[in-house]
Amino acid sequence: MFQILIIMNATLFKRFTLLIIYLFTGSLLFAQTTQVLSLDSAIALSLKNSSRLKGSQARIEEATAAIKEAANRQLPDVSVSGSYLRVNNPSLNLKTGKASPGGADTSSGGTVKVSQLAYGLVNASLPLYSGSRIKYGIESSKYLEKAAQLDADNDREEVVMNTIDAFNNLFKAKAQVKLINESLEQARQRVKDFSNLEQNGLLARNDLLKAQLQASNIELSLVDAENNAKLSNINMNLMLGLPDSTDITPDSTSLQQGGTLLNAEDYLQLATQNRRDYAALGYRKQAAGVGIKSAQAEKLPSVALTAGYAAADIPNFLTLYNAVNVGVGVNYSLSSLWKTNAKVAQAKAREKELEASQSQLSDAIKLEVGKAYLNYISSIKKIDVYTVAIQQAEENYKIVKNKFENSLATTTDLLEAEVAQLQARLNYSFAKSDAAVAYKRLLQATGTLENTNNK
Repeated sequence: MFQILIIMNATLFKRFTLLIIYLFTGSLLFAQTTQVLSLDSAIALSLKNSSRLKGSQARIEEATAAIKEAANRQLPDVSVSGSYLRVNNPSLNLKTGKASPGGADTSSGGTVKVSQLAYGLVNASLPLYSGSRIKYGIESSKYLEKAAQLDADNDREEVVMNTIDAFNNLFKAKAQVKLINESLEQARQRVKDFSNLEQNGLLARNDLLKAQLQASNIELSLVDAENNAKLSNINMNLMLGLPDSTDITPDSTSLQQGGTLLNAEDYLQLATQNRRDYAALGYRKQAAGVGIKSAQAEKLPSVALTAGYAAADIPNFLTLYNAVNVGVGVNYSLSSLWKTNAKVAQAKAREKELEASQSQLSDAIKLEVGKAYLNYISSIKKIDVYTVAIQQAEENYKIVKNKFENSLATTTDLLEAEVAQLQARLNYSFAKSDAAVAYKRLLQATGTLENTNNK
């Protein structure tokens, strides 16, 4: 009896454990959320959560602070200093030829006992002229701030384009899984039909094996397609800042074909006017030109308005207050006549380097625009070709299937026709989304992607 109770308790424990595992596994499955996402929503999320754009914003703030730092050099410099000192008993001999207030003649070597002293100084200096170095510093900082802002705009376009590419890859991966699943269902049904025919002696076993082999190959393709879709989904979640458990379903209607195609020259003109990276180099080149002037200005003197206040207290000896001074100071470094030549040469070399980079980028932009333009034209032509191809593949499959049912075509012919039909569907589906992406990339090459996206 005792053994029976033990067995019953063990059985109940196993059932209870299985129930807990089932509930826990079910909770994990239901924890995954499915979200239908449009391209515009994906772009908005990627812009919001992009670490790259946060870094760009920090660089803009740094450039803005540099302008304030350069402007602050126009303000007066004020310093305050003071000390309290304990000293020994020094020997003081004021050779003024006058008697001290206590009647002692200090000129004869009389001493005054001093054990401590305190003093305070306030100095102020307002630059009046510095060879325009302050002015050039502010001007250069403003150019660099504009360049940083343009870099940030260019980074935004890069983030948008990366999001579009990732969105398209996810769409294609999901579409591939869907089409392969449909093909797998057909293959499995064919295996069932062929099995019945083979059992009734109406089909050779070799043909059944061919159908089974094709079903196995499609299953392997499905495993690869599902793995690719999962990786694309993970990448998309990371870009958009979504939880890892989010299963994204891309809205295919938001991947539309591009607008009216302009001439290649028109796109080159747009790129010249709108490319942020090219304009940013232009501002950096201007800043380098100002840097040459600033280096040359170091050979000029500096003039400043100065003022000061002093107070001191030496017990038993001296009390000083209201010692105010105002004047004009001139500072000129003779060594700047031969030391600044190297700085000027360095600034000129920097300007030449930026000029060469700008010319190099101009050639790269022309090549990029030309390539994007031809790719978009090619993608449009592919849609037309695949439209006809899918009609041909479907018609071919119908004919081969009819022939096979009438023993006029082999099993191999039927399977090849089905594979061709599946491939034609995939090519057509991918061609439409690739054309939309190719148009977006053409806009990016001309620097108008963000402008178009914001409309």
